[in-house]
Amino acid sequence: MKPARFDYYLPATLEEALATLSELGSDGKVLAGGQSLVPMLNMRIAQPAALIDINGLVDLDAITCEHGALRVGAMVRQATLERSGPALGQVPLLAQALPLVGHWQTRNRGTLCGSLAHADPSAELPLLLSVLNGSVEVHSSRGVRTVAARDLFVSFFTTSLEADELIVAAYLPIAPARRRYAFNEFAQRHGDFALVSVACAVEFDEQGMLAHLTLALGGAGEVPLVVEAADALGRLLDRELIAALAERASTACDPPSDHHASAAFRRQLVRTLTGRMLTALVPQEEAAAT
Repeated sequence: MKPARFDYYLPATLEEALATLSELGSDGKVLAGGQSLVPMLNMRIAQPAALIDINGLVDLDAITCEHGALRVGAMVRQATLERSGPALGQVPLLAQALPLVGHWQTRNRGTLCGSLAHADPSAELPLLLSVLNGSVEVHSSRGVRTVAARDLFVSFFTTSLEADELIVAAYLPIAPARRRYAFNEFAQRHGDFALVSVACAVEFDEQGMLAHLTLALGGAGEVPLVVEAADALGRLLDRELIAALAERASTACDPPSDHHASAAFRRQLVRTLTGRMLTALVPQEEAAAT
Protein backbone atom coordinates (compact mmCIF):
# COMPACT_ATOMS: atom_id res chain seq x y z
CA MET A 1 0.00 0.00 0.00
CA LYS A 2 0.94 3.64 -0.39
CA PRO A 3 -0.02 6.64 1.74
CA ALA A 4 -3.28 8.46 1.26
CA ARG A 5 -2.97 11.94 -0.23
CA PHE A 6 -1.58 14.63 2.06
CA ASP A 7 -0.29 18.19 1.83
CA TYR A 8 3.43 18.62 2.47
CA TYR A 9 5.00 21.51 4.38
CA LEU A 10 8.73 22.16 4.70
CA PRO A 11 9.19 25.02 7.19
CA ALA A 12 12.48 26.91 7.16
CA THR A 13 12.30 28.03 10.79
CA LEU A 14 10.90 26.77 14.07
CA GLU A 15 8.51 29.72 14.15
CA GLU A 16 7.16 28.75 10.73
CA ALA A 17 6.75 25.13 11.84
CA LEU A 18 4.84 26.19 14.95
CA ALA A 19 2.61 28.53 12.95
CA THR A 20 1.82 25.69 10.54
CA LEU A 21 1.04 23.36 13.44
CA SER A 22 -1.21 26.01 14.95
CA GLU A 23 -3.08 26.41 11.67
CA LEU A 24 -3.47 22.68 10.96
CA GLY A 25 -4.09 21.40 14.49
CA SER A 26 -4.90 17.69 14.57
CA ASP A 27 -4.91 17.55 10.74
CA GLY A 28 -1.10 17.85 10.70
CA LYS A 29 1.59 15.32 11.59
CA VAL A 30 5.23 16.18 12.26
CA LEU A 31 7.85 14.27 10.26
CA ALA A 32 11.30 13.94 11.83
CA GLY A 33 13.01 10.55 11.47
CA GLY A 34 9.87 8.91 10.12
CA GLN A 35 10.80 5.42 11.30
CA SER A 36 7.40 4.94 12.93
CA LEU A 37 5.27 7.43 11.01
CA VAL A 38 6.21 6.44 7.44
CA PRO A 39 5.29 2.73 7.84
CA MET A 40 2.01 3.83 9.42
CA LEU A 41 1.39 6.10 6.43
CA ASN A 42 2.18 3.31 3.97
CA MET A 43 -0.23 0.95 5.73
CA ARG A 44 -2.77 3.78 6.03
CA ILE A 45 -2.96 3.32 9.77
CA ALA A 46 -2.26 7.05 9.86
CA GLN A 47 -3.92 9.29 7.27
CA PRO A 48 -3.13 12.90 8.19
CA ALA A 49 -4.26 15.69 5.93
CA ALA A 50 -0.76 17.20 6.04
CA LEU A 51 2.85 16.43 6.95
CA ILE A 52 5.12 19.07 8.48
CA ASP A 53 8.72 18.08 7.73
CA ILE A 54 11.12 19.53 10.34
CA ASN A 55 14.28 17.99 8.85
CA GLY A 56 15.37 21.42 7.64
CA LEU A 57 15.43 22.90 11.15
CA VAL A 58 19.18 22.59 11.71
CA ASP A 59 19.02 24.47 15.03
CA LEU A 60 17.24 21.45 16.48
CA ASP A 61 20.17 19.16 15.59
CA ALA A 62 22.30 19.88 18.65
CA ILE A 63 23.44 18.17 21.85
CA THR A 64 24.30 20.52 24.72
CA CYS A 65 24.54 20.48 28.51
CA GLU A 66 22.10 22.73 30.36
CA HIS A 67 20.93 22.87 33.97
CA GLY A 68 22.55 19.58 34.95
CA ALA A 69 21.10 17.67 32.02
CA LEU A 70 21.98 16.59 28.50
CA ARG A 71 19.75 18.56 26.13
CA VAL A 72 19.06 16.56 22.96
CA GLY A 73 17.44 18.50 20.13
CA ALA A 74 14.48 17.18 18.18
CA MET A 75 16.53 16.47 15.05
CA VAL A 76 19.41 14.62 16.74
CA ARG A 77 19.51 11.11 15.29
CA GLN A 78 19.72 8.12 17.59
CA ALA A 79 22.89 7.01 15.79
CA THR A 80 24.47 10.41 16.49
CA LEU A 81 23.79 9.94 20.19
CA GLU A 82 25.14 6.40 20.01
CA ARG A 83 28.43 7.69 18.56
CA SER A 84 28.74 10.63 20.98
CA GLY A 85 31.36 9.81 23.58
CA PRO A 86 30.60 12.87 25.75
CA ALA A 87 26.86 12.13 25.69
CA LEU A 88 27.34 8.48 26.63
CA GLY A 89 29.73 9.49 29.40
CA GLN A 90 27.26 11.92 30.94
CA VAL A 91 24.20 9.67 30.53
CA PRO A 92 25.64 6.14 30.57
CA LEU A 93 22.22 4.49 30.34
CA LEU A 94 22.14 5.68 26.71
CA ALA A 95 25.01 3.31 25.93
CA GLN A 96 22.93 0.38 27.16
CA ALA A 97 19.57 1.36 25.68
CA LEU A 98 20.40 2.75 22.23
CA PRO A 99 21.88 -0.44 20.70
CA LEU A 100 18.58 -2.17 21.50
CA VAL A 101 16.53 0.34 19.49
CA GLY A 102 15.60 -1.27 16.16
CA HIS A 103 18.51 -1.75 13.79
CA TRP A 104 21.43 0.45 12.76
CA GLN A 105 19.52 1.61 9.68
CA THR A 106 16.55 2.81 11.72
CA ARG A 107 18.78 4.53 14.28
CA ASN A 108 20.47 6.40 11.42
CA ARG A 109 17.16 8.16 10.77
CA GLY A 110 15.18 7.84 13.98
CA THR A 111 15.31 10.59 16.62
CA LEU A 112 15.10 10.45 20.39
CA CYS A 113 12.37 13.10 20.52
CA GLY A 114 10.40 11.39 17.75
CA SER A 115 10.32 8.16 19.74
CA LEU A 116 9.12 10.04 22.81
CA ALA A 117 6.36 11.75 20.83
CA HIS A 118 5.29 8.42 19.32
CA ALA A 119 4.87 7.05 22.87
CA ASP A 120 5.02 3.35 22.06
CA PRO A 121 4.96 1.72 25.53
CA SER A 122 7.23 -1.10 24.33
CA ALA A 123 9.90 1.28 22.98
CA GLU A 124 13.20 1.71 24.79
CA LEU A 125 13.52 5.51 24.78
CA PRO A 126 10.30 6.40 26.62
CA LEU A 127 11.42 3.93 29.29
CA LEU A 128 14.86 5.56 29.41
CA LEU A 129 13.31 9.01 29.92
CA SER A 130 11.09 7.63 32.68
CA VAL A 131 13.81 5.88 34.69
CA LEU A 132 16.02 8.97 34.45
CA ASN A 133 13.11 11.20 35.50
CA GLY A 134 13.84 13.34 32.44
CA SER A 135 11.64 15.86 30.69
CA VAL A 136 10.87 17.41 27.32
CA GLU A 137 10.82 21.02 26.17
CA VAL A 138 7.59 21.70 24.31
CA HIS A 139 6.97 24.69 22.03
CA SER A 140 3.87 26.11 20.39
CA SER A 141 2.84 29.49 19.03
CA ARG A 142 1.34 30.07 22.48
CA GLY A 143 4.59 29.62 24.39
CA VAL A 144 7.06 27.15 25.86
CA ARG A 145 6.61 24.61 28.65
CA THR A 146 8.49 21.72 30.22
CA VAL A 147 6.77 18.37 30.64
CA ALA A 148 8.18 15.71 32.98
CA ALA A 149 8.31 12.10 31.80
CA ARG A 150 5.67 11.08 34.35
CA ASP A 151 3.27 13.64 32.84
CA LEU A 152 4.12 13.09 29.16
CA PHE A 153 2.88 9.56 28.53
CA VAL A 154 -0.90 9.16 28.85
CA SER A 155 -1.79 5.87 27.14
CA PHE A 156 -0.85 3.66 24.19
CA PHE A 157 0.73 5.94 21.55
CA THR A 158 -0.73 8.98 23.33
CA THR A 159 0.99 11.91 25.04
CA SER A 160 -0.26 14.95 26.92
CA LEU A 161 0.83 17.25 24.06
CA GLU A 162 -1.74 19.52 22.47
CA ALA A 163 -2.24 19.29 18.69
CA ASP A 164 -0.26 22.50 18.09
CA GLU A 165 2.72 21.54 20.28
CA LEU A 166 6.13 20.23 19.23
CA ILE A 167 8.80 18.53 21.32
CA VAL A 168 11.86 20.67 20.61
CA ALA A 169 14.29 18.91 22.96
CA ALA A 170 14.60 16.18 25.58
CA TYR A 171 16.45 16.67 28.86
CA LEU A 172 18.32 13.65 30.25
CA PRO A 173 19.75 14.30 33.75
CA ILE A 174 23.53 13.91 33.92
CA ALA A 175 24.49 10.91 36.04
CA PRO A 176 25.70 11.62 39.59
CA ALA A 177 29.15 10.23 40.30
CA ARG A 178 27.94 7.26 42.37
CA ARG A 179 24.84 6.42 40.31
CA ARG A 180 24.76 3.07 38.49
CA TYR A 181 22.37 2.00 35.74
CA ALA A 182 21.11 -1.11 34.00
CA PHE A 183 18.79 -1.78 31.06
CA ASN A 184 17.54 -5.17 29.96
CA GLU A 185 14.83 -6.50 27.67
CA PHE A 186 13.52 -9.65 26.06
CA ALA A 187 12.78 -9.67 22.33
CA GLN A 188 12.22 -12.60 20.01
CA ARG A 189 14.97 -11.31 17.71
CA HIS A 190 17.44 -8.46 17.90
CA GLY A 191 15.76 -5.34 16.60
CA ASP A 192 12.23 -6.59 17.28
CA PHE A 193 9.98 -4.77 19.70
CA ALA A 194 10.68 -6.03 23.20
CA LEU A 195 8.04 -8.17 24.86
CA VAL A 196 9.03 -6.40 28.07
CA SER A 197 11.96 -4.26 29.13
CA VAL A 198 13.30 -3.17 32.51
CA ALA A 199 15.58 -0.32 33.54
CA CYS A 200 17.05 0.74 36.84
CA ALA A 201 19.09 3.49 38.48
CA VAL A 202 20.72 2.74 41.85
CA GLU A 203 23.10 4.41 44.24
CA PHE A 204 24.74 3.00 47.35
CA ASP A 205 25.96 4.91 50.40
CA GLU A 206 29.34 4.42 52.09
CA GLN A 207 27.97 1.47 54.06
CA GLY A 208 26.73 -0.26 50.91
CA MET A 209 23.07 0.46 51.61
CA LEU A 210 20.65 1.67 48.95
CA ALA A 211 20.60 5.47 48.83
CA HIS A 212 18.64 5.73 45.57
CA LEU A 213 16.54 3.31 43.56
CA THR A 214 14.39 3.92 40.49
CA LEU A 215 12.93 0.85 38.81
CA ALA A 216 10.87 1.15 35.63
CA LEU A 217 9.19 -1.23 33.18
CA GLY A 218 8.41 -1.00 29.47
CA GLY A 219 5.90 -3.03 27.47
CA ALA A 220 4.13 -3.88 30.71
CA GLY A 221 1.17 -1.53 30.43
CA GLU A 222 -0.17 1.48 28.56
CA VAL A 223 2.82 3.66 29.52
CA PRO A 224 6.28 3.12 31.02
CA LEU A 225 5.70 2.14 34.65
CA VAL A 226 7.87 3.40 37.52
CA VAL A 227 7.63 0.86 40.36
CA GLU A 228 7.29 2.26 43.88
CA ALA A 229 10.42 1.29 45.82
CA ALA A 230 10.96 3.97 48.49
CA ASP A 231 10.83 1.38 51.27
CA ALA A 232 13.98 -0.26 49.86
CA LEU A 233 16.15 2.77 50.67
CA GLY A 234 18.54 2.28 53.56
CA ARG A 235 18.53 -1.47 53.05
CA LEU A 236 21.10 -3.90 51.71
CA LEU A 237 20.38 -5.04 48.16
CA ASP A 238 20.56 -8.72 49.04
CA ARG A 239 18.83 -11.76 47.58
CA GLU A 240 15.76 -11.29 49.76
CA LEU A 241 15.23 -7.67 48.73
CA ILE A 242 15.93 -8.43 45.07
CA ALA A 243 13.33 -11.21 45.08
CA ALA A 244 10.81 -8.90 46.78
CA LEU A 245 11.39 -6.10 44.27
CA ALA A 246 11.15 -8.50 41.32
CA GLU A 247 7.86 -9.83 42.67
CA ARG A 248 6.57 -6.29 43.26
CA ALA A 249 7.42 -5.30 39.69
CA SER A 250 5.63 -8.37 38.34
CA THR A 251 2.54 -7.65 40.44
CA ALA A 252 2.45 -3.90 39.68
CA CYS A 253 2.46 -4.23 35.90
CA ASP A 254 -0.54 -4.76 33.64
CA PRO A 255 0.89 -6.18 30.41
CA PRO A 256 -1.21 -6.99 27.35
CA SER A 257 -1.86 -10.42 25.86
CA ASP A 258 -1.35 -10.82 22.12
CA HIS A 259 -0.11 -13.32 19.55
CA HIS A 260 3.47 -12.77 20.75
CA ALA A 261 2.96 -13.58 24.43
CA SER A 262 0.34 -13.81 27.14
CA ALA A 263 0.09 -11.33 30.00
CA ALA A 264 1.16 -14.09 32.41
CA PHE A 265 4.30 -14.79 30.37
CA ARG A 266 5.16 -11.09 30.28
CA ARG A 267 4.76 -10.84 34.06
CA GLN A 268 7.14 -13.76 34.47
CA LEU A 269 9.60 -12.02 32.16
CA VAL A 270 9.35 -8.87 34.28
CA ARG A 271 10.09 -10.90 37.41
CA THR A 272 13.05 -12.69 35.83
CA LEU A 273 14.61 -9.68 34.11
CA THR A 274 14.21 -7.48 37.18
CA GLY A 275 15.90 -10.07 39.37
CA ARG A 276 18.80 -10.50 36.97
CA MET A 277 19.24 -6.75 36.51
CA LEU A 278 19.29 -5.94 40.23
CA THR A 279 21.64 -8.84 40.95
CA ALA A 280 24.10 -7.46 38.40
CA LEU A 281 24.03 -4.08 40.16
CA VAL A 282 24.98 -5.43 43.60
CA PRO A 283 28.47 -4.16 44.56
CA GLN A 284 31.03 -6.92 44.12
CA GLU A 285 32.01 -6.98 47.79
CA GLU A 286 28.37 -7.38 48.81
CA ALA A 287 27.80 -10.07 46.20
CA ALA A 288 30.78 -12.00 47.52
CA ALA A 289 29.42 -11.76 51.08
CA THR A 290 26.03 -13.17 50.09
